[in-house]
Amino acid sequence: LCRLSQVRGSRYNPSFLEPEVNKELYQKPWEELSEEEREKLELKAVQPIKAAPPTVSSSVFSDPMISKFTNMMMKDGNKVLARSLMAQTLEAIKRKQLEKYHKAPEDEKETIECNPYVIFHQALKNCQPIIGLSSITKGGKTYQVPVPLKDNRKRFLAMKWLITECRENKNRRMLMPEKLSQELLQAFNNEGPIIKKKHVLHKMAEANRAYAHFRWW
Repeated sequence: LCRLSQVRGSRYNPSFLEPEVNKELYQKPWEELSEEEREKLELKAVQPIKAAPPTVSSSVFSDPMISKFTNMMMKDGNKVLARSLMAQTLEAIKRKQLEKYHKAPEDEKETIECNPYVIFHQALKNCQPIIGLSSITKGGKTYQVPVPLKDNRKRFLAMKWLITECRENKNRRMLMPEKLSQELLQAFNNEGPIIKKKHVLHKMAEANRAYAHFRWW
């Protein structure tokens, strides 16, 4: 018998085109388009197009990092609740920063950041550790060996620390959006328990630098 390779079925005919999410392509004037882009647009006027997957969005508010954070915050598949908490968090950050902006004197107003998306990204960047520890067994002993972290791992640790801190160390009467907005603002200013946690990890890696050569064994 000939070998059969399993092919994942698709509801779409091969003649269906892939959806184009980039809005800038549609906003370009016809004269500025290259020949290939013109041909593609002419084809799209006649050929059927696949539906865009739910993860892809052309909205100006869609942010892949916030979407990833929302997915990590989600419990029992309740994404509606997770999205609602994230939206309330961003709103709380905006309110706090606007209050601070209006109370500040004129010369300090320019230094206050009011965009919650910028604050979120900067806070996440400040929480990311540069180096981590990996358990390596050598000669019957387990050593904590300092290793450089990849970008995905850095992001994951920063998000995990933020969510864990908000869940475990918050006051019973404090709501999740309030606590998360507080932690994000502290991290944005390079303060708070998450930044301390990052520094502790860096100090442990510094203390164990004598075992760094075990990475290549």
